[in-house]
Amino acid sequence: MKSFRSNTTPIVALGAMSGTSLDGVDAAVLVTDGHTITDFGPTLYRRYTDVEQTLLSAALGKWSGPEVVAATQVIDRVHAEALAGFTDIDLIGFHGQTLAHAPRLQGTLQVGDGAALAQVLKTPVVWDFRSADVELGGEGAPLAPFFHHACARYINADEPIVFLNLGGVGNITWVDSAIENPETECALLAFDTGPANAPINDLVQARCNVPFDEDGKIASSGTVEMGALELFLSEPYFSRMPPKSLDRNDFSEIIKLVNELNDADATATLTAMCAAGVAQAMQHCPRPPSKVLVTGGGRKNPVLMKMLEVSLDCPVAAVETVGLDGDMLEAQAFAYLAVRVARGLPTSCASTTGVRAAVSGGTLSRPSV
Repeated sequence: MKSFRSNTTPIVALGAMSGTSLDGVDAAVLVTDGHTITDFGPTLYRRYTDVEQTLLSAALGKWSGPEVVAATQVIDRVHAEALAGFTDIDLIGFHGQTLAHAPRLQGTLQVGDGAALAQVLKTPVVWDFRSADVELGGEGAPLAPFFHHACARYINADEPIVFLNLGGVGNITWVDSAIENPETECALLAFDTGPANAPINDLVQARCNVPFDEDGKIASSGTVEMGALELFLSEPYFSRMPPKSLDRNDFSEIIKLVNELNDADATATLTAMCAAGVAQAMQHCPRPPSKVLVTGGGRKNPVLMKMLEVSLDCPVAAVETVGLDGDMLEAQAFAYLAVRVARGLPTSCASTTGVRAAVSGGTLSRPSV
């Protein structure tokens, strides 16, 4: 079987990501040597069924028990089905599904059996990306920043830029791509900004029976409740220095701040909270970025994007404006990280997760012959 460390030629890697929004599995092919992006390949999105979403939602915040077992079965089965259609793949990066994340307490839990997936797909799999970072004192998140650094070099960014990912939780990566290696001091700063789509999705699902606020239509007819916004920004998380990270449900109590508001006002206020968290986060950038490139589902919400444009002091645009795929960037990131793990390269460092030393997280499982 191929030895990934014996040469430095590009590897065809398939990354798979299931995010905290619980909408489905993203899968994407990336060709890379673990440093430079050579090419982007095919992609696939497999939406979870209502039953699958219910099983995954029931396990959120739990560390063990029957709900976790059921969620693991969903993740293993859906990923095996979704990834089976890809051919000529050298390596798979399998993130699994984060159910609980408390790096300073219990640790972090991503369910999904990478060793079993390697057997099913007859392809080496890198998985359990976060545990090693947490064990060395890191937050275990965010993990996409090393890939964001490669993307900044791919698009020839000649000034510092910020990648803003708006999934269930928001996170930013400040990148100086003039520095060759991502683990070098001053190349990166990354951390979670606060809640993003998760509370909005939860609210409109409960009140309006829709999975998300499509095109910001609900929020667009509402008015932001400034008192609730101010209370949100008084949360201790925003006064903590980065690196720092969040669990999907760490801000679940903010729903109570909008309980008395009508649907439109409540949705508008939660959307404003997402933007305000980002604005607070930008104050930590080592130098002002030349632009903010937005990835994740939040970039498709014009109300949220407008709020960001108003509150930030630099241009804000979707990553598609520079030729990247905002739907697949996270999946591509885990393809990239899988190659780095297979080659013994670091995947996180002090400025991205607070880990004591640059670490190559992840376990490589090969199928038995």
